[in-house]
Amino acid sequence: MALHPDAVHDLALAIVASAASPLVLLDGDLTVIGASASFYRAFRIDPSGADRTIFELSDGAWNVPQLRSLLEATASGDAGIDAYEMDLRSGGGEPRRLVLNAQKLDYGDEAHRYVLLSIADVTDARMAAKLKDDLLREKAILLQEMQHRIANSLQIIASVILQSARKVSSNETRLHLTDAHNRVMSVAALQHELSASRLGDVELRSYFKKLCDSIGASMIRDHDQLVLEVKADDSTSAADASVSLGLIVTELVINCLKHAFPGGRPGRIEVGYNSRGPNWTLSVADDGVGMPKDNASSTPGLGTSIVDALAHQLNARVQVADARPGTVVSVIHTQIAAVADDREDEDRAPRTAV
Repeated sequence: MALHPDAVHDLALAIVASAASPLVLLDGDLTVIGASASFYRAFRIDPSGADRTIFELSDGAWNVPQLRSLLEATASGDAGIDAYEMDLRSGGGEPRRLVLNAQKLDYGDEAHRYVLLSIADVTDARMAAKLKDDLLREKAILLQEMQHRIANSLQIIASVILQSARKVSSNETRLHLTDAHNRVMSVAALQHELSASRLGDVELRSYFKKLCDSIGASMIRDHDQLVLEVKADDSTSAADASVSLGLIVTELVINCLKHAFPGGRPGRIEVGYNSRGPNWTLSVADDGVGMPKDNASSTPGLGTSIVDALAHQLNARVQVADARPGTVVSVIHTQIAAVADDREDEDRAPRTAV
């Protein structure tokens, strides 16, 4: 049974008046026939005045041409208002950012048309978002400045170490200083590549390639004689884990350049990375002279200790194998068992000793 127009009117007024959020009930001429107490309170409007259109409220602050057009179209049933944003300027204060929604209440009686207008004040939310964006921009600028300072400091330290290495007469001291220089330069290369990327996951193939290009530029004299290349899949890694992976690559590549090709011997170094779900393998392989015969009894060097420590941080294990020719060092992270019958992927993967 259809409600009497007066009953519809009274019901709509009761619903609007009891609303906790700002609501306004307009008739077909966009005259305010009722509003919630929160509307009057939020916009400091005297609820005693009657027979005023919404455009007359707050000394005409609501009389915005686009809002008028949208409300008229809504009252006629031609359109509705969905998240329309406007700035309300009233009382000489700062403008308030509002989000408006409106729809026609259609009860099949064109003689009694109603428009329900809901209003959300998002001024504080927008100001908070702007403040957050400003703080993020300021943080990014400060971070960039800090990265420049770190890069400059690392370059200065590396330069001082290299100058000291050239001045000392002891070959052993010169070797230690040269090692220290190479490690500082590797950290500088890591810092440069990571600072160039954005926060979030790091694409490892590009990261390793740029890192190896940097190492090769400083340590390989003849790139036709010694080749350093990267063969990795499309894996990504979190920024903090990529730092450890980059340091491992740097240590292993430097170790190959120092020991695998004595006397100017030509060769190849291959950095590989492949993953399947949580399982991944990072490898550095060379086709050099291979491991010394007494390798099992030799004392691990600083580079080996660094790689072991970094692998431990990543919950991975280090495996060293004779590649015949050369050596392959693999850092292996295994969380779940790999699919045993997927041999084609293994054949296509970079050379590793898993």
